[in-house]
Amino acid sequence: MTTAPYRAPAPPPSRVGGPSTLPALLAHRAGAEPERPALICGPHTLTFGAWYARAMALASGLRSRGLEPGERIVLRYGSGDWTAYAVAYCGVLRAGLVAVPLSDRQAPAVAAHVLVDSGASGVLHPPGAQLPPGMLPDGVWAATEEEIEAEGAARTAVLRAPDPGARAQILYTSGTTGTPKGVTATHGNLAHGCTLDERRRPLRHSRHFLHAFPVGTNAGQTMLVNALDSAATAVAAPQFTPGRFARLIEEYEAGSVFLVPSMAIELLNSASAGRYATDSVRLVGSTAAALPQPVALGLARAFPRAQIVNYYTSTEAAPAQVTLLFDPDRPDSPGRPASLRDLRITTADGTPLPPGEAGEVWLRTPAAPRAYLGPAGEAADAGEGVFQGRWVRMGDLGLLDEEGYLHLLDRERDVVKSGAYKVSTLQVEDALHAHPQVVDAAAFGIPHPVLGSVVAAVVVVRGELAGPALRTFLLDRLATHELPARLLFRPSLPRNEGGKILKRELRLLLDDEALR
Repeated sequence: MTTAPYRAPAPPPSRVGGPSTLPALLAHRAGAEPERPALICGPHTLTFGAWYARAMALASGLRSRGLEPGERIVLRYGSGDWTAYAVAYCGVLRAGLVAVPLSDRQAPAVAAHVLVDSGASGVLHPPGAQLPPGMLPDGVWAATEEEIEAEGAARTAVLRAPDPGARAQILYTSGTTGTPKGVTATHGNLAHGCTLDERRRPLRHSRHFLHAFPVGTNAGQTMLVNALDSAATAVAAPQFTPGRFARLIEEYEAGSVFLVPSMAIELLNSASAGRYATDSVRLVGSTAAALPQPVALGLARAFPRAQIVNYYTSTEAAPAQVTLLFDPDRPDSPGRPASLRDLRITTADGTPLPPGEAGEVWLRTPAAPRAYLGPAGEAADAGEGVFQGRWVRMGDLGLLDEEGYLHLLDRERDVVKSGAYKVSTLQVEDALHAHPQVVDAAAFGIPHPVLGSVVAAVVVVRGELAGPALRTFLLDRLATHELPARLLFRPSLPRNEGGKILKRELRLLLDDEALR
């Protein structure tokens, strides 16, 4: 690996403020603490100094290839490659190119869509990775970090600092309802909220924070920024299993752990996780999907010294984020927002609603807003009504009560319109999760010849549980029109790599059952 020409920059003078780009933040931290571990994944540890040196060498090699600012580079890495991915990501940004994160676990069809839709010039991947046959379009190259560095070692490239207003990233949505969409972000958007003041670094309550998020998700990108910005060293689990995750908490005495609801469910239902000491945890953060009430209460019991936090954001809205502090005495709400300044509940035409009235949820981004990638790689217009200035429509229905607690009623697209009623699938899922034998559950609407739609549910249970017994349990928790008209028991629920349930696949399961 050719990193000799690059040395950590001189420690910068102490100053208060934020970096204009993520590469600027990396340079600052490498100058201040070059030997400090920034990121750990399996046997690999990446210090700030090594991160900076390798990213600079990669950036020089990329520009020596003749790549021009603004060209797109797909970063195809796995969850065990977090240190290599971090180098590739910052190297691409430092070269003035656009990073397109992509998990190596994505289906070949999804990978092919991302390559074509993003207009990628090349693909960076870890050594030894096998690309699916036919994945690369004509004219698109693939290389490793080491190959790019070797090519650039014999030539010198002039690296200008990236423009904070220039495009830096294209991140694709999860695609739970259709084809994944590319969401563009500028350098300034990505670096917003980060600090150059060592005294103000977040996550100061412990030496390590832990996550198991995959590359290519909004949650994973948030953890990468945390690794650059926080006081604690990031620990990325190469693969999530409950026992391994709990062991890492004990090994690193992690003070903060970050999960998606599916991971929380597995952790709470695992006997192996209970063998490890987890009393170091002071913060449990959940993101990516709604955390069912019984699961949130289970986390509060499992981590009695920790604050349970629901982080409410989206790929489109970031860095806008509402921090919801969960109150076990108010489990009907995911939490009270730490601030209401950038959250509003509105009518369909955007008129703000008073407390107690249900409507659409919007977040306001404090940075340059993101946009959908349009035809020929240009920013799309209004983004189907999602983007309005700095406000971003979240696609959720909710309300704020008189005490300031947020209540998420459902995803707009998931509300079941059954006769004269509208049914919240989140409420049905909360009721299902309340049964002690239900491990996981998903509710959704299916067509009905008279009512238009009715509720169906697919559940995962432990032990023996019959449909009539579960329906009897639900009678005390749901109204008649909310009760699942169809119940299907399965050993697991289909989820994407980000942990979101693929309800379209569950509908296909029901169709298959009906034909038998």
